[in-house]
Amino acid sequence: MPNDSKINFVFFGTSEEAVYALEALEVGGFMPRLIVTAPDKPAGRHLALTAPLAKKWALGRQIPVFQPEKLDPNAIQFIAEQKTDIFVVVGYGKILPKNLLELPKGKTINIHPSLLPLYRGPAPIEGPILDGAGATGVTLMMMDAEADHGPIILQEKYILNDTETTPELTKILFIRGGELLANILPDWLVGRMIPRAQDHTQATYTKKIKKEDGLVNLETDSDETLWRKFRAYSHWPRIFFFENSKRIIITKARLENEKFIIEKIIPEGGKEQIYKSN
Repeated sequence: MPNDSKINFVFFGTSEEAVYALEALEVGGFMPRLIVTAPDKPAGRHLALTAPLAKKWALGRQIPVFQPEKLDPNAIQFIAEQKTDIFVVVGYGKILPKNLLELPKGKTINIHPSLLPLYRGPAPIEGPILDGAGATGVTLMMMDAEADHGPIILQEKYILNDTETTPELTKILFIRGGELLANILPDWLVGRMIPRAQDHTQATYTKKIKKEDGLVNLETDSDETLWRKFRAYSHWPRIFFFENSKRIIITKARLENEKFIIEKIIPEGGKEQIYKSN
């Protein structure tokens, strides 16, 4: 269906995931009226004040940016004054209060990178990789007061091929989510799409990933487990093992003939090098 450039929406997003979705919406002919994102923060070795990726994207297109420390009554009032049709939330990093979620007539839509109710929680990209799932997908959902809980508007399955890393799968799913949203926005806003409740009895949950999750045992972990963890944790925390009490990060590996083969490592205090097993 052709897009309607008159649709006004506020986009809440901060991270790389947000930029992937924004780029897909832009290709589809939709640009937000306002981008609500996190405040600038110190980053890098010199702790220079750095804008979030979504802000950089917005400024390059002359889109207004709002960076509240908190979504307090003053912030909500400012957002309400935009009088937009719908809110879109992707990788924002803050919980939206219920009175904000329900402000626009088209409610608030979230792009979630799994086939809800599967893989709710903070690690929906890593979860299917770690489980060796045959498929994952992307869900467009109406947000409600509970995390990853709202009614489903649209879903699309993505078949996994046992090679995707977390960064690769993140890009694939959020670009596709943005494309799907661009396709359905006009129909959604005129009531041609009916959301359906999630089957909460089928919900599965992911946990927040911690640095120590990257620890592997080359002696006892199976080759398949090592390969799954390598792909899932390839961005952070990366997988590592200890040798002579020194931490060694695995930076490049492959699965060949069902064997996990380490190609490159970074030894503690050193630089990346070819791995030579003992």
